[in-house]
Order: sequence, then structure tokens, then C-alpha cells
Amino acid sequence: MKLGVFDHMDRGLAPLDQFFEERLKLVEAYDKAGFYGYHVAEHHATPLGVAPSPGVWLAAVAQRTTQLRMGALVYLLPLYHPIKLLEEICMLDQLSKGRLMLGVGRGISPIELRYYGLDPEKTPAMYAEALEILLRGMTQSELTFHGEHYHYDAVPMEMTPYQTPHPPLWYGLGRKEAIPWAAKHRVNIVGNLGGAGMRALTDAYRDEWEAQGNDPADIPLMGTGRHVVVAETDKEALEIARHGYGKWRESFLKLWIQHNQMPVAHAVFPPTFEEAEAQGRAIAGTPEKVRAFLQKTVDEAGLNYLLCRFAFGDMTGEESLASVDLFTRKVMPDLMDAKR
Repeated sequence: MKLGVFDHMDRGLAPLDQFFEERLKLVEAYDKAGFYGYHVAEHHATPLGVAPSPGVWLAAVAQRTTQLRMGALVYLLPLYHPIKLLEEICMLDQLSKGRLMLGVGRGISPIELRYYGLDPEKTPAMYAEALEILLRGMTQSELTFHGEHYHYDAVPMEMTPYQTPHPPLWYGLGRKEAIPWAAKHRVNIVGNLGGAGMRALTDAYRDEWEAQGNDPADIPLMGTGRHVVVAETDKEALEIARHGYGKWRESFLKLWIQHNQMPVAHAVFPPTFEEAEAQGRAIAGTPEKVRAFLQKTVDEAGLNYLLCRFAFGDMTGEESLASVDLFTRKVMPDLMDAKR
């Protein structure tokens, strides 16, 4: 069982320079505490994400940490020139001495894709070609590729990753149809479903993993994310969570509301933190309450990885650090020691 952190890097109330420094201090705390991985979202033209260039942010993270693995969850591949991104990935993996996690996807928001002049109907094919280019380019000394969207002839691959053959792959997965591909490529997955929905995915992944002749002990990580606030009392934790969640959700929905659209079904979050908690998507309370909730989440969904959102909305840096400190001392050890 491993624990990680997911960060939307959504805009709070602090000026951006202060915001970035407070987040870096949080990242240092994650590193010191022994979290397995730190995952940052990529969004554009929205307060949901003020790290629209994940590579720039991750370069800073790499210099402030020594053990923590890090990566975008996910890089929106259609927005990049594939060779440019390939070089960036190699740089980050070298700078971090092999701590990069390569999250890939095509983007959940058609609104953001259109801002970049892309047709959302074409981005799945662009994503598939770009991913193939990335994987080829990290394992070959020269790249040749001819597809519908990208064409390269004998491009020298001067940059190489630290990890071989490439950094581990991560993907946001919400449907069983993608599981054979994920198992074949040893992809770590993160879902945004409830307990029963995630259990169906993790069971299917385990079945497919073994059907392909793999050792069950070597199965990739399968996780989901939860908003988490820990405090000395339930009342204090809930007060922090309420205001943080409200601001986070406002940022999450801003573009969808502005364009009079609804987000995809699995990305619809309820209006209040209490409702999110009732749905099993968030928790705020004492260490004992949080530990019991998260253990139930792991058991019901069949997870071997759990991502926590400790900083969201207008939570202050001090509030997030205090929550992480309590989690590290009074929640984390039992979760990591639990036998599955």
C-alpha cells in the first residue's frame, strides 16, 4: 500500500509568488513524510490550474525534494509538439535522478482544447500518435514516424531518460475497455469513481494482469483521489474543508458554467463538502475519523494506492501544513502498514 498526493494547483487568495512558495514548502513536507508520489494536474485558462506548464513546476519540485516521485497527471499530449515534450520529459527524469512519473492523456475539457485551436474530435488520434512518438523516442537513437498528425524522418534522439526504457506510465482510467492496454504497457491507473465503480476496475485489472501471465505481486499501482483535511477536532477540520472546497469547486466549474456546459459525468462534484463526504469523495475530521474513512475507501475499492488532496481552494499554507503533519504522524503509519 502506497500513499500519494494529487494537486490541482487551483488558485487561492494569496498572490501567485506566495502561492508557489507555500506549495513548495508543502511538497518538502510530503518528501520528508515519505509519500510515494506527487501528481500535478494540467489545466489552462482557468483558476483550477495555475501550473499550466507542469514541467516548469516539476523542475522546481525536483530541486526541493530528494525521494518524492513526481509527475503530471496528466500531460495533455495534443497540446504539445511531441519531440519538444519528449526532450522535456528526459530532462526532468535526469534532473530528478529517475523520479519522474509520466502521466498521459488527451484532456478532460473540450473548452480548454479549443482555446488552443484544437478540434476535440481529433485529439484522441493526436494523443495516440503522440504517445507512440514519446515511447519510441525514449528507446531509439533516431526517430522516424509517419502518422495522420505527425511526421518525422531520422530525427536524432540526443536526450535520453534516466529510467529505462522510460519513466513509468500513468493514466486516468474510468472504463474497463482500456484495461487490456493498461496491463500490456504496465500502466499505473487513477480513477475518479466511487467505491463500487473503482472495485470493478481494480478487479478487472487484476484479472487481466494475471491473464497476461504477470506476477500478481508486480501489478502496477491502482488508485483514486480524495479531499482530506485533518485537525484536532471534527469541527475545526470541517470549517477548513468547507471554505476550501467551496472555492475549489468554483474554480473547477468556472469554464463549464461560463460556456453553459456540464462537465463529464465522473467529474461532477456535489455543491457542499458535507455532500462530497457523504458520497465518499472527501473526509474532514480527527486523525481517527480520517484513518477509518480512508481504510474503508482502500478496502472497498481494492486499491494499492491512495492520493490525497491536502491543499485546495482558499486553504492557507499553514492550514494545509498542519493537516499534513497530523496525517503523517497519526494516520499514515497505520494505512501503510495495513495488510491486504
